[in-house]
Amino acid sequence: MTHRDNLHRFIFENEGVRGELVQLDASYRAIIQDRDYPPRIAEQLGECLAATSLLSATIKYQGSLILQVQSSGSLRALVAQATHDGTLRGLARWHPDLSADSDDRLLCDGRLVITLEPEKGEPYQGIVSLQSEHLADALQAYFELSEQLGTRIWLAADQQTAVGLLLQVLPEKPFDADVWERLALLADTVTREELLTLDAETLLYRLFHEAGVRLLDSNPLAFRCRCSPEKIALALRAIQREELDEILNEQGRITVNCEFCNRHYHFDKVDLEALLSASVTSPPPLQQQ
Repeated sequence: MTHRDNLHRFIFENEGVRGELVQLDASYRAIIQDRDYPPRIAEQLGECLAATSLLSATIKYQGSLILQVQSSGSLRALVAQATHDGTLRGLARWHPDLSADSDDRLLCDGRLVITLEPEKGEPYQGIVSLQSEHLADALQAYFELSEQLGTRIWLAADQQTAVGLLLQVLPEKPFDADVWERLALLADTVTREELLTLDAETLLYRLFHEAGVRLLDSNPLAFRCRCSPEKIALALRAIQREELDEILNEQGRITVNCEFCNRHYHFDKVDLEALLSASVTSPPPLQQQ
């Protein structure tokens, strides 16, 4: 299996347009493994992860960008997070009655929420309604409404790879509508198979070799969950003692599962007593598997 997992930046010589190409292999597979996602759900999550990586690379910040999709369709929610240092995580929730051969619409009658959480400063949030069952269309609508910046996005995913391609007008350069339309038409010729199988250099040459494309730097991407024993301990301290005791009495222990990485944290009565008596800054060691 290939392990590309990079975000590539590119520009067009003498044109006011930039681009990004993200290819996720090992990182995407690490996120969906052992989660029993139906194929269509896994592919939607892959597209969401690729899109989040693209959006994160369009801005300069220290922190994380979160893309959430909420829907009344068979796919209830998508959540993906990318950080400035190239880490990714994500999850999906779907209707339990969704079958493998179902042709139900996955995304409909919902909204897309983009949240920027900088390490310093106030968070920013943008929201647009879902007017299409395709995530790329919703993202383009977001840029048109909130950023007022010409942006086109192409997404594809299967069970092994997730890919995203972005073209965006450079605000500091003179806008040429004919150039923008020509580049978008060239990108529209890309096939799903080409997105999923071609390496960055081959794909960009195939699409834009006559338009003076120049590949710039690339950044590695990797899956990393931000859960930890310390964070789980802090979360448990926020729950009423009576509720915790009730769970212990019924189940013999408290189990906390991380939805992003599927790691399980377990507490018995001794663990809980140590947790609640310890200082917030020094939680006891937790069992994990």
